[in-house]
Amino acid sequence: MIGDDRLIRESGIEARVAAIIAPVLGAIGYRLVRVRMTAQEGATLQIMAERPDGTMSVEDCEEVSRALSPVLDVEDPIDTAYQLEISSPGIDRPLVRKSDFAAAVGHLVKIETAEPLEGRKRFRGFVVESDEETVTIEPETVESEEDEAFLYGIPFLAIAEARLVLTDELVRDALRQDKEERRQRKRDRRPTASERAALRSSKENGTERAPDEETGTQAEGE
Repeated sequence: MIGDDRLIRESGIEARVAAIIAPVLGAIGYRLVRVRMTAQEGATLQIMAERPDGTMSVEDCEEVSRALSPVLDVEDPIDTAYQLEISSPGIDRPLVRKSDFAAAVGHLVKIETAEPLEGRKRFRGFVVESDEETVTIEPETVESEEDEAFLYGIPFLAIAEARLVLTDELVRDALRQDKEERRQRKRDRRPTASERAALRSSKENGTERAPDEETGTQAEGE
């Protein structure tokens, strides 16, 4: 699918929706995480998306909804009435790209494979490493001392579903990242030296302009 670099994809109606919306999301600076059709409140089309850096604000969800609604109305991939729901991946996010697994190193994950590996389809453990072909996890619990050094190497092509498990450490990491992103946004909004000089000049000349006009940025939430 053009514009869709995910390892884990949908089937049926959800796949048709993904094929329609992935290029639209890419054109406005977002990427698709997951499409899911549920029977919640009649029928709900849940679209999970994010920016390339993994962030997704309420305002971003609103922008994505405005972009996708008319496209879905025209393409009409679903032959029943439904509600459109746009959401962020959340802290315990699905892992759908190689970069997701790389970012999950050290964290607890749940993985389900399409076919049995080592006699099982469900795995739960800590991500040790991730390369181009495989994610390696250390089991969360071991049954014997001999199993303590055992690692599972799971090929990406075998994975049907994967996600992070909500832990205290994961929450702390997410809070730290959010704090840093807020600081970065604040730094980005800060006027440059030339803009501050222009502001001082405009004050001296009695022609002070609003901060948004001086810096060329919009106020948050607009």
